[in-house]
Amino acid sequence: MSEVTDRLAAALSAHDLEGAAALFHENYRSEQPAHPGRAFTGRAQMHANWAAMFAGIPDFRSEVIRSVDDGDTTWIEWDWSGNRSDGKAFHMRGVALFQVSEGLVIAGRLYLEDVEEELVGIEETVESLSGRRPQKQ
Repeated sequence: MSEVTDRLAAALSAHDLEGAAALFHENYRSEQPAHPGRAFTGRAQMHANWAAMFAGIPDFRSEVIRSVDDGDTTWIEWDWSGNRSDGKAFHMRGVALFQVSEGLVIAGRLYLEDVEEELVGIEETVESLSGRRPQKQ
């Protein structure tokens, strides 16, 4: 299974849209549990999404930090970066779980987020989440 995700990472970095799409099942299911409205089904939608990504981020780069196979699932930690065509920086990091069968990705659960440009410390983050500032130890 790592071979499939290695080929996917190489295709994404090379902006090989057809090569990347060929690794996905026709009825591929994608979900982003932290963003439920982003779920979709089908290789055609995956193709359309990545066509827009490559057009909007002409220097898109994909790096695999690490990956682990677990049964029919590959866990892959991504670092995606580049610059949008409007000049703004693009940087996302996170994990995707890909279910692979017969050499094709049949389902994905993505947990990727924008990397914060403005650093926010842990105290501010905890306060934002809980409404209370943590006491220093």
